[in-house]
Amino acid sequence: MVFQDLREFISYLEQTNQLVRISTAVDRDLEITEIADRIMKGPADRNKAILFENVEGFPIPVAINLFGSESRMAAGLNVNTLDDLNHKLTHLIDLKVPKGLRSVLARGADILTALKSVGLKPKMVRSAPCQEVVITKNPSLDILPVLKCWPKDAGRFITLMQVITRDPVTKIRNVGMYRLQVLGPDRLAMHWQEHKGGAEHERKAQEEGITQIPAAVVLGGDPASMWAASAPMPPDLDEYLLAGWLRGKPVEFVNCVSQPLEVPANAEIVIEGYVDLTEYADEGPFGDHTGYYTPKGSFPVFRVTAITHRENSIYPATVVGIPPMEDVYMGKATERLFLPLIKLFLPEVVDYHMPPAGVFHNLVLVKIKKKYPGHARKVMFAIWGMGLLMLSKAIVVLDDWVDVHNLYEVAWQTLGNVDWERDILVVHGAVDQLDHASSKQSYGAKIGIDATAKTNEDGYSASWPEVVQMSPEIKSLVDKKWKDLGL
Repeated sequence: MVFQDLREFISYLEQTNQLVRISTAVDRDLEITEIADRIMKGPADRNKAILFENVEGFPIPVAINLFGSESRMAAGLNVNTLDDLNHKLTHLIDLKVPKGLRSVLARGADILTALKSVGLKPKMVRSAPCQEVVITKNPSLDILPVLKCWPKDAGRFITLMQVITRDPVTKIRNVGMYRLQVLGPDRLAMHWQEHKGGAEHERKAQEEGITQIPAAVVLGGDPASMWAASAPMPPDLDEYLLAGWLRGKPVEFVNCVSQPLEVPANAEIVIEGYVDLTEYADEGPFGDHTGYYTPKGSFPVFRVTAITHRENSIYPATVVGIPPMEDVYMGKATERLFLPLIKLFLPEVVDYHMPPAGVFHNLVLVKIKKKYPGHARKVMFAIWGMGLLMLSKAIVVLDDWVDVHNLYEVAWQTLGNVDWERDILVVHGAVDQLDHASSKQSYGAKIGIDATAKTNEDGYSASWPEVVQMSPEIKSLVDKKWKDLGL
């Protein structure tokens, strides 16, 4: 089902018993977080999206946990299950094993061509729901129910947004999900981490002597566009092109009223402005998706020049913290969608999994069709060279029969198959900017573990033992008797 905007998605969730409305008065400071956290970590049958209709001091309702289950995340991306994303992209690019580097690069270019060729480029409209109300004189963030999520947060943060900027040189659009701390009625701190597209725009602007980067903070819109802001796309691929492909119809855009940018026409709220590279402010602490507070840091200031919104708008938000939380399923969608791209460059990869407890970048489990000694190490180095997977703190490589989504099986194989002197690789390189354990910011040690079965070619002198398994004949016999056993 293709959703035109956030309210259509909310209506669908309500019709399918996946949303609860709360009319009891709640405080935007801490209280919404505590309620949402209990729902996210509670029983699956009670894990629903929440619409807080009575936020104290505000006429605007707050929607949260919209993507907090596989079924809701899948519906938002127009698929039945998240694994369908893998099949859908595989079909689009007609994945084949490339021969040689030139062929690999050509296939990578094919992805961009394929996405552009489906006729789903964003299109412009003259009037838009997101501009039913236009505020250009003294626009104030005070009209929005921005949340304070955790007790030691430095303030209130916008948490579920699409930040739109354009490359200062190439003018190619980038859409990112960067939290913003409210510093005042018309000022926000733009927390784009140094490995993200927005930070690259900042660096380029500084090199060109540019002091202002036009930007727009978009709240709401269709769910595919909302999610696409979090997707680690290549720098020359518009995230809204991906959203259009997922939806099966293009994202509609309207010109901003105060900045030379275009924004999704069906958004709920748009905060227009510019990132001022002459002013930096302290941002944080913030209770982050790592489950720890991210410490205070210096980030550029976003200055508000206009706020536009729908009549009776809805404020979307998310809460991050100790997993599992809503972002688990947003990350799972990314994991499934990008499997074909990993296979494009590493055809030996069968599947991979980034467990929620690893908060995306701390642990990557990979299963491969092993063909030669050192194959697992080749895969480790390749993954550390792929986009934001370079931040992976631990990579475990397993044989192709291991279910990487079964953590019990993974632990059994890893702990039983590893000689800790022979099968461990420790390297130094880029780590996530939020990693608090590394000795230097954004730089530290990473580990690779070869948990595959070993042969003589791997330097293993003995005979690798066989896994204990029942014979197929007995399994079939018991299958036939099972109903009669009364078990």
